[in-house]
Amino acid sequence: MATYVLVHGAWVGGWMWRDVSRALRSAGHEAFAPTLTGLGERAHLASPGIDLDTHVLDVVNVLRYERLEGVVLVGHSYGGMVVTGVAERVPERIARLTYLDAFAPFDGESAADLLGAARAGLFIRAAKYHGDGWRVPARKDGPEGERFTDMPLQTGLQPLAVRNPAARGLPRTYVLFTAKPATDLLKPVMARMAARARRAGWDTRDLPIAHGRGEDSGAVARVLQALA
Repeated sequence: MATYVLVHGAWVGGWMWRDVSRALRSAGHEAFAPTLTGLGERAHLASPGIDLDTHVLDVVNVLRYERLEGVVLVGHSYGGMVVTGVAERVPERIARLTYLDAFAPFDGESAADLLGAARAGLFIRAAKYHGDGWRVPARKDGPEGERFTDMPLQTGLQPLAVRNPAARGLPRTYVLFTAKPATDLLKPVMARMAARARRAGWDTRDLPIAHGRGEDSGAVARVLQALA
């Protein structure tokens, strides 16, 4: 049986993996779903100093303190930045990296770089005018809206160093969510990430669900188990 560590994306928390974690555990796997600092139930820790390094260390410490080895490390959306950084630090603890409709950065890239100047500019302006200059306000619409929390801006602006040869050799899978509406700002971004993964020789798969806010947890759990 596999050990999964599930890393959420922006504005949410470990709670988003509740149903996926339950499905994995019911199939006999282990599943950990940490909440990144400043988000979800850890929103009271939010501060201007939180950056990508903070979130990478959050997950590195889960692997170290839980003494996890042979982990299937999964990142959704912004979580792709985090899992890439974790692999740079502790590749020896990871069996596979899995990107669920997620950012897949190269050396020196930030999430803002991958979004592109126009899309990133929307979030930067939102932080400037509505988030005290350091947090990107969360949209509170939808059935889970009250659980969304503001995102520290520096997590999206800090570039990631991707230079560890031991991490470069890890097996990687990219799962593109193909049911995003045409109006989704991330649709072209994630299509570009999937194309990048194919060119790099990764295992790539399509899953006909939308990017976030209620994606089919059963479908996600099934594709994750297929990678175990």
